[in-house]
Amino acid sequence: MSYETAVAQMYALGHELAQAPSHKFDLAHMRVLLAALGHPENRFPTVLVAGTNGKGSTAATLASILQASGLKTGLYTSPHLVRINERIRINGEPIGDDDFALLHDVVDRTAERLVGEGDLPWHPSFFEMLTAICFEHFARSRPDMVVLEVGMGGRLDATNVVEPRLSIITDIALDHQKYLGETVGEIAREKAGIIRAGGIVVTLPQLPEANDVIGNTILDVGACAVNAVPYVPPVSPGSSQYLVPSTQETAASGARQRYSLAVLGKEIVVDSPLVGRHQLRNLALAIAAAEELHNQGTVQITPQTIAQGVRETHWPGRFQVVPAVGDNPEYVLDVAHNPAGAWALRSTLSAAYQNNREITMVFGVMRDKAVQEITEILFPIAEHVIVTRANNPRSASPDEIRQAAARVAAGIDIEEAEDVASALERARKIGGAGALVVVTGSIYIVGEAMRMLDVRI
Repeated sequence: MSYETAVAQMYALGHELAQAPSHKFDLAHMRVLLAALGHPENRFPTVLVAGTNGKGSTAATLASILQASGLKTGLYTSPHLVRINERIRINGEPIGDDDFALLHDVVDRTAERLVGEGDLPWHPSFFEMLTAICFEHFARSRPDMVVLEVGMGGRLDATNVVEPRLSIITDIALDHQKYLGETVGEIAREKAGIIRAGGIVVTLPQLPEANDVIGNTILDVGACAVNAVPYVPPVSPGSSQYLVPSTQETAASGARQRYSLAVLGKEIVVDSPLVGRHQLRNLALAIAAAEELHNQGTVQITPQTIAQGVRETHWPGRFQVVPAVGDNPEYVLDVAHNPAGAWALRSTLSAAYQNNREITMVFGVMRDKAVQEITEILFPIAEHVIVTRANNPRSASPDEIRQAAARVAAGIDIEEAEDVASALERARKIGGAGALVVVTGSIYIVGEAMRMLDVRI
């Protein structure tokens, strides 16, 4: 089977969120599939990361720290920006096309046999298939540690079949309410499903509803909580320990944030490419998790390798700055697909540019998101907004986005573009050389823009 055929067959299964909840949320079926494969998920140690926002940044930073510490490190994230291979990595390198095709064939044949024999009621979903491929790849490659990002929720997510060395819960907010619940408390119950009896969970103070659920779950199952608060630096712009990137630094070298922090008994300089105050919490979770793994005796981590891993973290599409070259504008690429993410982007733009740049915004989002609320947060900071759609059946149309933004449309120049390519071209013409273009919303919008702008993934 060719790689192209394997990918086409994966997408033919439909997007994981477009399927009935029973098809997505059933760990019993995932366990049947994995048993038939010989339980690859049990052949490597794991860290499991759940949350609404920041779980990808946290997972990528922790994986980078582990790699800097000399460990062969696996990383599984979702969704992808450009190619499906991005989701499955070892030491930063995505799974090869041939390996992906081979493992897809192994998993798909196994699934078809199980359906034919009546052991499975239907073919596994897109995400279940991809997670099984991920487990097979890691089982065969034998990494020292694998960091797994939960796809959605936690309790019934396909990744939650592993027995992690520790669990991490990032910030919880409203998202995917159709599947996870209508309140923060209900969503938190799904996220808290990754906490193991007698296990270790690394987290931070959350919204009160989430705090109650996580705290009670920890008590109910006898888990041990590690609070990452000591790893969060002061966030006042006037603090000597927190550097807000200047406009000049942003344009010249890419924004970074730097501060001093005591880790494993020594002071290091945290120098991260992940900017924005919200990222301080994600960095704290990753550092606290690394220190906990070290304290367990699981891995040997030093203050120096923590600093190196943070510094070398690569997590594209999160306030990624593409400097202006020639007649092109400066671009900021940032995934902001829910209200919490939108507020984080708005805050980071304000800090990085001190509100002294005129913004042209390219925006698109999936129709199952809180489109009205996201537009009401982001559109008022832009002088020009170009609404568009990704090449994805779940994408809201430009007209749907415009209608959702009706309450904030007054005084904002909003126009429509049928695809990301035409939206980028229009933004370039509006802004001109040296202007600031913010591309945001869905990860699929950002991914298409990165491909068109030839930005490294």
